[in-house]
Amino acid sequence: MKKILIVNGPNLNLLGRRETDIYGSVAFEDYFKILKNKYKNIELEYFQSNHEGALIDKIHEVGFSYDGIILNGGAYTHTSIALADAIAAIETPVVEVHISNIYKRESYRKHSYTAVNCVGCITGLGLKGYELALQFLLEN
Repeated sequence: MKKILIVNGPNLNLLGRRETDIYGSVAFEDYFKILKNKYKNIELEYFQSNHEGALIDKIHEVGFSYDGIILNGGAYTHTSIALADAIAAIETPVVEVHISNIYKRESYRKHSYTAVNCVGCITGLGLKGYELALQFLLEN
């Protein structure tokens, strides 16, 4: 059975309540239940933290034993060389996901430190981006 981890970074615990015009009105926990019900043939886990070190620790923890990681690093995408280094250090493939189109937003959001170490990046497709990343990881 394949093991996939979804990792969400800072402020993504507020999905469904924060800036709903950008991020939508669905809480991630509700969306995750839908994914788990749809993909019962895999071991799908979810981890969220607002702390950079906790995200890095989790990536290290699963980065040699899981079949894939779906990462929405939130603002750390644009600031964290340490998070990029954690992705580079592991063997598990990582797909970067962003709910909003980071290229249509503020200029500082247009650069991703983490994307260079990921197998791919999905941006601007809402929560559907997570499922697309999941499908990619299952097929490759």
